[in-house]
Amino acid sequence: MVKIAVVKLGFIGSAAIFECLLDERSVRKDITVRVFSPGSKMDGEASKIVEDAIKVAPDFIVLITPNAAMPGPKSARDALAKSGLPTLIISDGATKKIQEELDAQGFGYIIVMADSMIGARREFLDPVEVSLFNSDVIRVLAVTGTCRLIYTEIDKVIEQVKRGQKISLPRIIVDKETAVSYGDFSNPYAKAKAMASYEMARAVNSLTTKACYVIKERERYLPMVAAAHELMRQAAILADEAREIEKSGDTVARKPHLPDGSVLKKIKLLEELG
Repeated sequence: MVKIAVVKLGFIGSAAIFECLLDERSVRKDITVRVFSPGSKMDGEASKIVEDAIKVAPDFIVLITPNAAMPGPKSARDALAKSGLPTLIISDGATKKIQEELDAQGFGYIIVMADSMIGARREFLDPVEVSLFNSDVIRVLAVTGTCRLIYTEIDKVIEQVKRGQKISLPRIIVDKETAVSYGDFSNPYAKAKAMASYEMARAVNSLTTKACYVIKERERYLPMVAAAHELMRQAAILADEAREIEKSGDTVARKPHLPDGSVLKKIKLLEELG
């Protein structure tokens, strides 16, 4: 049994359904997953949350956080580095700037460039808006291949633990081409739409970062965060179009887990899994 501890700080789209990616039908017998989180906060509780995760003696830890360079995530990283436990960091594009630091600390990482920052202005962002934005992000990550990349790479680590091998953690910057390489697209137009969707979602970050941290005038930053959310919505619509093309040709790839962690595959809806 492989023990996985998941530490979630703050919130990004990749965090929302992470556990379900590993065990989508709650049937796996080869892993146990424990999640530790202070909710949406990223502050001084981070190191305490990590301590709690370490106490369950996991085989490896997954840290999911926006911008791993910020103080809260950094304190979590320091505690994890000190623990010596194999650690994989899943984060957004802002973390790319400390890639060399992550390499030096021995962390694995999956940096998802399309998992863009939300428009976190008080006058704009309420619980409904945060739900809508993240539902759009999840759709983009699911269709483009990013979700499949995440669980596929973690499944590789799980297999290494099961076989008693030395753990080799992935180090991946997920751009549009990397994402769609995991998407199992059969139709080239669907693949092109998925790439466009990913690139649109990635561009959201430039708008929200500027609107939240650079622009001070309310009449300027509010339209900009609204524009960013509209852009993410259109990215999700384009991802839907890509999925519909694959459905219309009966070429949607499905890869469910078996209880032992192995993965089956089918393409046509009515064919048997193999």
